[in-house]
Amino acid sequence: MPQIPEKIHELTVGQLSARSGAAVSALHFYESKGLISSRRTSGNQRRYSRDALRRVAFVRAAQRVGIPLAAIRDALAQLPEERTPNREDWARLSEMWRGELEQRINQLLRLRDHLADCIGCGCLSLQNCALSNPDDVFGEKLTGSRL
Repeated sequence: MPQIPEKIHELTVGQLSARSGAAVSALHFYESKGLISSRRTSGNQRRYSRDALRRVAFVRAAQRVGIPLAAIRDALAQLPEERTPNREDWARLSEMWRGELEQRINQLLRLRDHLADCIGCGCLSLQNCALSNPDDVFGEKLTGSRL
């Protein structure tokens, strides 16, 4: 991994990519979504502050556990003066996101448990099909895929 001399306070997009492990296109995408920011040089090149490394690491860690980018952006926006997240921030945010992750896990478990119900059907129009029509209110009155 390339080392950045201490006297360098800004990183090029290539340096940030090499140090963070994120593709240059991902860094541009993160910037377009407001997750990281850069300044432009007189030659219109991006320059990132060194704390962008921690922000990118934070974003990637949150993504790996399934947090949507919008929620990550909202969390970063809550930090005072858009500072870099620290260990305490991660602990607070991960506790906040825990409930949402539990809901998604439960939803996936229900999906897995009902998957066998539709394998034999083929048309996904079973009266009690939990995949094509969860919480079906019309299914109590009528059946069929047209509804």
